[in-house]
Amino acid sequence: MTYHVVGDPIKKVAIFGGTHGNELTGVFLVKHWLENGAEIQRTGLEVKPFITNPRAVKKCTRYIDCDLNRVFDHGNLGKKLSEDMPYEVRRAQEINYLFGPKDSEDSYDIIFDLHNTTSNMGCTLILEDSRNDFLIQMFHYIKTSLAPLPCYIYLIEHPSLKYATTRSIAKYPVGIEVGPQPQGVLRADILDQMRKMVKYALDFIHNFNEGKEFPPCAIEVYKIMEKVDYPRNENGEIAAIIHPNLQDQDWKPLRPEDPVFLTLDGETIPLGGDCTVYPTFVNEAAYYEKKEAFAKTTILTLKAKSIRSSLH
Repeated sequence: MTYHVVGDPIKKVAIFGGTHGNELTGVFLVKHWLENGAEIQRTGLEVKPFITNPRAVKKCTRYIDCDLNRVFDHGNLGKKLSEDMPYEVRRAQEINYLFGPKDSEDSYDIIFDLHNTTSNMGCTLILEDSRNDFLIQMFHYIKTSLAPLPCYIYLIEHPSLKYATTRSIAKYPVGIEVGPQPQGVLRADILDQMRKMVKYALDFIHNFNEGKEFPPCAIEVYKIMEKVDYPRNENGEIAAIIHPNLQDQDWKPLRPEDPVFLTLDGETIPLGGDCTVYPTFVNEAAYYEKKEAFAKTTILTLKAKSIRSSLH
């Protein structure tokens, strides 16, 4: 049998909380692990919990000047320090120095970036690369370990919608998104789910490092197609709200004739188009400013080859 060897064992892992300062599960867990990290330690592995946006965490706001989870492009990371530089761009440079540099051999192997959503997305893993056998294997392991609790995989590969995430400085970036949870609020059930996702991810890395072979596998993913804005009036203000039939229906099939918006006059606006899609980030509080009512996705199956670490 031919192995698909991924190379050396994983050595350096970071767990980011507070990339958005009002998404409290990651903040709470990371602060706990900074005081007592026993549950995230694994033999031979360096695991570093880290609060990414401390000023926003202190104020319990998403960000101070701009969205930290969108500024990790080479343009921002290479900018000269100046007085008027947004706080998050300066912070991005510091994080890149500590955990990167991005796209270099020295960067951290894996960054888990912990997020909450106000949308009813349950446990969601965010994948940035559909050809990454290692991550597909990891996500398969987490999904299987969480069962019967569902775990959805959101593939954000897209020619024009790709954004420069905080975790993108790692060789293997992993977004963890758990909801629904209001901003600035903690929920025990959501915290428990995120904690389990991190535990299973670290177990997978430990098993991989110990030489365990993972046979070929396949996972179902929801791949982003496009983002849909709210209907707006001539002043650019929102003219209709998410229809009750769509509210909380993340990942459920949405047909062209199904209603997605409702005006205050009671008019329903259907999805339109010619195919069934699967909505996600439905009515996410943080996306009003980004003019995104929900994202349309399509279902794909991704396959991964067998993997094992090269030391065994």
